[in-house]
Amino acid sequence: MNKGYLNTIICADCREHLPLLADSSIELFLSDIPYGISLDDWDVLHSNTNSALLGQSPAQVGKSGFKRRGKPINGWSQADRHMGREYEDWCGTWAELILPKLKDGASLFVFGARRTIHRVINAFEDCGFLLKDILAWKKDVAHHRAQRVSIIFDRRNLKEAAAAWQGWRLGNLAPIYEPIAWFMKPYRIGGTIADNVLEHGVGAMNIEDCQIRGTNPTNVLEFGFGRHEKKIHEAQKPLQLIEFLIRLTTREGQTVLDPFMGSGTTAVAAARLKRHFIGFEAAADFHAAALQRLADETGQGISVRAASHFQPLLFSKPCKDYR
Repeated sequence: MNKGYLNTIICADCREHLPLLADSSIELFLSDIPYGISLDDWDVLHSNTNSALLGQSPAQVGKSGFKRRGKPINGWSQADRHMGREYEDWCGTWAELILPKLKDGASLFVFGARRTIHRVINAFEDCGFLLKDILAWKKDVAHHRAQRVSIIFDRRNLKEAAAAWQGWRLGNLAPIYEPIAWFMKPYRIGGTIADNVLEHGVGAMNIEDCQIRGTNPTNVLEFGFGRHEKKIHEAQKPLQLIEFLIRLTTREGQTVLDPFMGSGTTAVAAARLKRHFIGFEAAADFHAAALQRLADETGQGISVRAASHFQPLLFSKPCKDYR
């Protein structure tokens, strides 16, 4: 089943390959999808742009962790108000392809941004998935990037205004968490989730194996990066966090699907936990890095050879091409 895809990361637009997977063959969907917040070229998922997008403002020059200019919430034009709807539509183009591939009662964990996770939820619910919960991944640290109003006014030589607005900032509070939408594929009407566990092997939680310091887990997940964990992708998630979600909802030998593999964390976690994985990554550089990481951390060079059976689709700005 799924010959040529199992335990492989394919360099391609996932929408071209998802229809080829066997129906009812996946036990878990787990993906840190693009957030649609213009983090980088691969995250620009809307048709309206501006020459300043992803450039630098004077306040960003020379500051680490604050390198690119995104669109302000208010936008630069009326067309910017359609960005959310365009992102939701983009999510729907691949979410609808996933539904038949999952087993009834299977879980889906979809990482998202605080400002756009509701669009993901709308798209998935419209495709037929059920929202089970929204988890919060609490990070170790959060960079506060809010500009001081007094400094802005001082640069404009507005001394009185600068003095009056001392202590005030523009922006948001320090972003200490990211949401994870937890969906499930509906199971047979008239049956119970316990019946579904017997029939399809999914739908239950392995709480005993996922205890944290002897305590049952909550929907606030606190996991950081390991000391020697290699960072490949700017949106990369900790390996322990992904391992936790896989252990929580799957058993050994089951299959995890991640169509936006990025740095390969899902593949590495699945391999370590003796699960199968199926992955796609459209950006050739990230794809190559994920394969190398998988080989380095698990010794599974087979994934590199298997990927070579497919002709990679090389996109200069892959996520724009997804649209």
